[in-house]
Amino acid sequence: MTPNNESRGALRGLASKEAADRLRKFGENTIARKKRFRPLIAFFRKFESPLLLLLIGTSVISFFVGERTNAVIIIVMVCVSAVLDFANSYKSEKTVLKLLEKVTTTATVLRDGQKQEIDQKEIVPGDIVLLSAGDAVPADARVLETKDCFVNQAALTGESFPVPKYGEQGANRDGEAPTERPDFVCMGTSVVTGYATIEVMQTGFSTEFGKIAAHISVETLPTDFEKGIKTFSVFIMRLTFVMVGFVFLANALLGHGMFDSFVFAIAIAIGLTPELLPVIMSVSLSRGSLEMAKKNVVVKNLSSIESFGSMNVLCTDKTGTLTEDRITLVKYVDCFGNAAEDVFTRAFISSFFHTGIKSPLDKAIREHKTIETSAYEKIDEVPFDFERKRDSIIYKKEGMYTLITKGAPEDILSIATDFDDRGTKKTFTAAAKSAALAEFEKLSGEGFRVLAVAEKGVPEKKEYTKEDEAGMNFLGFMAFYDPPKGTALSAIKDLEDLGIEVKILTGDNEILTEKICREINLPVKRTLKGSEIVKMNDEELLVRARTTTIFARITPDEKERIILTLKKAGYSVGYLGDGINDAPALKAADVGLSVNNAVDVAKETADIILLEKSLRVLHDGITEGRKTFANTMKYIMMGLSSNFGNMFSMMGASLILPFLPMLPPQILLNNFLYDTSQLTLATDAVDKNLVKKPPRWDIKFVKKFMIVFGPISSVFDFATFGLLLLVFRLSESQFQTGWFIESLATQVFVIYVIRTRLVPFLESRPSKPLFLNTIFAVAVGWLIPFIGLGAFFAFTPLPLPVLLGIAGIVIVYLAVTEVI
Repeated sequence: MTPNNESRGALRGLASKEAADRLRKFGENTIARKKRFRPLIAFFRKFESPLLLLLIGTSVISFFVGERTNAVIIIVMVCVSAVLDFANSYKSEKTVLKLLEKVTTTATVLRDGQKQEIDQKEIVPGDIVLLSAGDAVPADARVLETKDCFVNQAALTGESFPVPKYGEQGANRDGEAPTERPDFVCMGTSVVTGYATIEVMQTGFSTEFGKIAAHISVETLPTDFEKGIKTFSVFIMRLTFVMVGFVFLANALLGHGMFDSFVFAIAIAIGLTPELLPVIMSVSLSRGSLEMAKKNVVVKNLSSIESFGSMNVLCTDKTGTLTEDRITLVKYVDCFGNAAEDVFTRAFISSFFHTGIKSPLDKAIREHKTIETSAYEKIDEVPFDFERKRDSIIYKKEGMYTLITKGAPEDILSIATDFDDRGTKKTFTAAAKSAALAEFEKLSGEGFRVLAVAEKGVPEKKEYTKEDEAGMNFLGFMAFYDPPKGTALSAIKDLEDLGIEVKILTGDNEILTEKICREINLPVKRTLKGSEIVKMNDEELLVRARTTTIFARITPDEKERIILTLKKAGYSVGYLGDGINDAPALKAADVGLSVNNAVDVAKETADIILLEKSLRVLHDGITEGRKTFANTMKYIMMGLSSNFGNMFSMMGASLILPFLPMLPPQILLNNFLYDTSQLTLATDAVDKNLVKKPPRWDIKFVKKFMIVFGPISSVFDFATFGLLLLVFRLSESQFQTGWFIESLATQVFVIYVIRTRLVPFLESRPSKPLFLNTIFAVAVGWLIPFIGLGAFFAFTPLPLPVLLGIAGIVIVYLAVTEVI
């Protein structure tokens, strides 16, 4: 909406009645969304995965065929997994809410011709708002009047330097982006210096800030890890259906009875189903989140921990991440590039005596170092304005009056007739002025923000004006920029060592960004500008994005497009950002990272919140993510080797033996003890080589692993069959007992081989809880046949030679598996 002229009038503002009408029409000036976290819905959504649905289905069938104990066990495991996941999500959400809590934001407006302090939510199009240094801009608005007004737009553009704002009456800038217009300010930005009077044009979701917030409210895309788990779950589900169907039909046709065959098939299904996987994942992720919390990292989304570990590309803005987010004076030189202390001295005097609004550059000058000023007496000053783009100070020293002017180099050069050459005043010839312009362009080309300084002696008089700024003696230039963090160099090296490529996505210019990258030794393969990206189709961008390090002068939409393109190219992408302009990219990334002082929208969108904006804190989080991923894969690999092999052997044995190789209750006891042995897997130590590179889900490798190691397990199962039947000639009950203890030992102890690529125990030891738990589970399984409980499961005690033979087979199996 464009407010009518009456709303401006003599800057009386809106009438209260008109403001109330507009508030009803346009709604509150807020982009806060309704609270998304609904505990009951969030809890039930934990049961959406195919794996949990398969387990629930198996449990229901088990219950109705009489295996109620096992049905309860499975349901309990499913619920434990869901409750752990939900409890962590709920706790994280509460933590984030505390981070988001803020005092009510107010704004000063003109209503009924009077200044009023109102809640920012009540601002409407047409309101006249008064802004001063430190104020947040409450809405998108046109600038009417300003004085020395500089606005920080980093939250929207990524530009670290504040930009000047001033009213341009009659100027037509409709084709420019709102943030590029000097006569327009946007919600989400803030006033650094000066004052401004603005007329509100858009509020709430109609603002540039609001449009981005609305864009990210769409459903979250599945992460690389979530897609991997879903693919694995579907694979297991299909495998289970095929094997169970085959076992049921084959045993029924062999005359084992329809009901007994069905119960046996269900037992096979339970044995095949990795029912402990959700618990292992939840415990591992919860443990990882607690470890990360100790390092001031808040995990909002549990599954993002493993996505964090899988990340092989980190995209980040440079401001505050690679840089200090603080403007610093770097050097001061004459017009030929020689170091010139006089340039700093005069600039310091100007900044020290300047009584107007201090610009960020003035602050940087005064923080650089201090000069004794007691010998100087301020006489007058000529304030900065946007037409001249400079300010002046007149001081007196030892009876001499001097005017110092500093400002935009082009404007200072235009009023200079002389220049200072190592303390000697010379006429500013065309050659000298050309050299000064070349030095200015050189400094600008290196990414510096440049200020020029000039001076001249002036006569004593009552008042000085801008007309006195003529015939100046040009002293030189001052170069400023946002320096790289001291920790950035080592942080980049740490990320490289972890196999992570860093890409810079910034709204800032490419020259400054390339300079920062050089200083922190970040190799720049290629730079792409937003103006180039907008001309590319998705296929062209996919090819270029792979080999591009810096994406400069890009919009929030382009950041999101780049993230999605990198994901399409097969990368697991993380994004670190804290501004509203970062929110779409945070949403699109596999793992979104933000900081506690980020804008609310960025914190709500992120998966992980860092309490310190630094690449260094990422290292520990990534390592925890990789440990969690590694321990999850250990359980999966176990299930696809000995566990799958044993079920496959059972299926084959049921076709050739005149009796069932293992009774359904025995299968379920075997499965229960096996699962119990893995409850401490989340605590297992992880080899250093497993955290050096980003792990990725590879369903082809999973299938290949199953095809290789499953049959190896089956070979030793059939060797056990031969030993028990042909060598020791055991009875049906003894056979079932012998194979029960052999299959349990091979399933459980194979973790020592699978958990490491090093030599087990000699080069890599399991955690103490895992070691003790596995020993305990196998010991209980081998002991049951010799106590009263054994008769309940139809077990028969075995003689010592049989036990020794089975132990030998287990040892050889583990040795062969280690070699292969």
